[in-house]
Amino acid sequence: MEYVSAVPHPRTAPRAATPSSRRSVAVALLLGALGATVVLLASGRTWARGTAAVGGGTLPLTADGQTVTGVPAALAIVGLAALVAVFAVRGRSRLLVAGLLALSGAGAGLAAVLGAGDRAALDDEAARTTADTAATVAGLTHTAWPYVTAAGAALILLAGLLALRYGRTWPAMSGRYERDGSPRPRKAAVLDPDRPEDLWKALDRGEDPTGTG
Repeated sequence: MEYVSAVPHPRTAPRAATPSSRRSVAVALLLGALGATVVLLASGRTWARGTAAVGGGTLPLTADGQTVTGVPAALAIVGLAALVAVFAVRGRSRLLVAGLLALSGAGAGLAAVLGAGDRAALDDEAARTTADTAATVAGLTHTAWPYVTAAGAALILLAGLLALRYGRTWPAMSGRYERDGSPRPRKAAVLDPDRPEDLWKALDRGEDPTGTG
C-alpha cells in the first residue's frame, strides 16, 4: 500500500540561465546600446546640403538630422530606457517592454529613411536666411548619415527581437538576491540579561537565551 506524503513539496528554484540565454542577453545589450549610440551620433551629423540665393550670390546651407527629423533620436532614447526596463520586469510585462524596444528601433529606422530625401528643412532655412518666404534651396544634396542612422536603428530592432524571443529566460535585476526563492535568515535578537521579558520571548521562540545551545 502506498502512502502519499502530506508534506508539501518545496518550491522549485528558478532554472539557472543556460549558455544560450546568457549569450542572448549579452548580444541584446550590445546591439541595443551600440544601436542607440549610432542613432544619437548620426542624428547630429549633416544630412543635407544646398544653397540659397542672396543678393546676387549664394549662401551655403546645411541641415543635420535633428533639424530634418527628431524622431530617430527620441526613439533611440526610448529604446535605451526599454533595454534597461527589460531586466526590471517579468512575465507579460517583459514581453511588452521588449515589444516597445523593437518598435523603437523600427520607428527610428523608418523615420531616418523617410528623412533621407527630405528638402523641407533646407527650404525653411532658405526662407529664413533670405527673409523670403517663397525662397527654396538650390543644389540640394544628401549625405549617407540618414542611412547610418537607419543602420543603428536596425540594431535596436534586433535587440528587441532577441528580447521577444529569449526574454523569458533572462534574469531579472532582483534575481541575484533571491535566486533560490528561500527566505533570508533573520538575525538573532540581542538579548539583555537584565530584562526578563527578553528571556521569556527567546524561550517562546525556542531559542536558548544563555547562548550555550
